[in-house]
Amino acid sequence: MPMAVAARKRYRVLQPPQSSPSDAVQNRLLLALPPEERTRLLALLEPVALSHRQVLHDAGEPIAHVYFIEEGVVSVLVPLEGGQEIEVGLLDRQGLVGLSVALGAETSTTQALVQIPGRALRMTAGKLRAELGRQGALLPVLLRAMTQLHVQVAQTAACNARHNLGERLARWLLMLHDRISGDDIPITHELIATLLGVRRSGVTVAVSTLEKAGAIAHDRGTITVLDRRRLEGAACECYEAVRRELADPRG
Repeated sequence: MPMAVAARKRYRVLQPPQSSPSDAVQNRLLLALPPEERTRLLALLEPVALSHRQVLHDAGEPIAHVYFIEEGVVSVLVPLEGGQEIEVGLLDRQGLVGLSVALGAETSTTQALVQIPGRALRMTAGKLRAELGRQGALLPVLLRAMTQLHVQVAQTAACNARHNLGERLARWLLMLHDRISGDDIPITHELIATLLGVRRSGVTVAVSTLEKAGAIAHDRGTITVLDRRRLEGAACECYEAVRRELADPRG
């Protein structure tokens, strides 16, 4: 098996202030806050595990809690008729599940589904609203994160309408690769088909094409990125457009 490409274009949304070695917080939104505000917020948060396929909130339901992701990946899904759902965004330690609370929403229009297990810091939506009422640094940080998520959702919509499945799959795998440690992505063809809103047979063909190109390997529910540059070459321009937005130093 070829050696995995070591050099990666890992994005960085926010440039957090210098923190002490004892500060174990991983979420970039929390790290972007002034130390005193972060300390106050941490006292209101509780650590929770994120398990595979766990629903953090569902479409049409009240948002009871928000989650500052520390590790793992959460899919943002839009429900369609017939029980189908399609992914429109990905959240990781750069983000917050339940961002719409910052805009005054009480219910969710999307489903938040844990795709890659991990952990998060959770607080009630009511406590977040109270913190936002202090008019500190938290609201600007969350609004910036909302803008970045909006860009991702809009670009995904354009990508789904314009680009072929092979390009979309390469883009999606790159986005996951950015959000995990290592090169192994635990994902099945069936789940990819569900998230991308396509047929499983099409995913099988697209995965096979990327394998033949030497970009990835696939074995028993795991896709391994072998050659990052080849995978980038197979993706459409939508990946780079979103990556640039996430790397914007304005965050």
